[in-house]
Amino acid sequence: MIRLARLEDLEVLPAVERAAGAAFRKLGMSAIADDEPPTVEALLTYQRDGRVWVDTDASDQSVAYLLLDIVDEAAHIEQVSVHPTHAGQGRGRELIETAARWAVQRGLVALTLTTFAHVPWNAPYYARLGFTVIPPDQLPAGLRRIREHEAELGLDGWPRVAMRRALVD
Repeated sequence: MIRLARLEDLEVLPAVERAAGAAFRKLGMSAIADDEPPTVEALLTYQRDGRVWVDTDASDQSVAYLLLDIVDEAAHIEQVSVHPTHAGQGRGRELIETAARWAVQRGLVALTLTTFAHVPWNAPYYARLGFTVIPPDQLPAGLRRIREHEAELGLDGWPRVAMRRALVD
């Protein structure tokens, strides 16, 4: 079940992200797998603002989550992670659809994100969900700053892209 995160969920989310990130090791991306997830304090900001959703298992334990920002007047997916024991069940897709509904209710016209271009569960997956790559020379200011920050963090050791999905015709 997808719902807004509660305070008690926040302690579990870093473990979900660590478990989800472990798959990057198989692609030779250990630095990504070892990257620290957001702190509970950082997650608390999202939770207080109503911009973190969790998907739970039958015992109401969080097994996936999505963090949302607003960047360039679009809902920007900061993070979406699914624990590998629950991957392949559509949980990430449903979290993204929840974010899309939230964005439409607030008059936002698009979802955006940044991701690895060639990781199968990254850009190719998002393309199947209707996202398209934004050419680097067409990035709006906020996404450009995010991409610059990612480069400073060393994430551009692997090709990255910004993507957008329109929410209204």
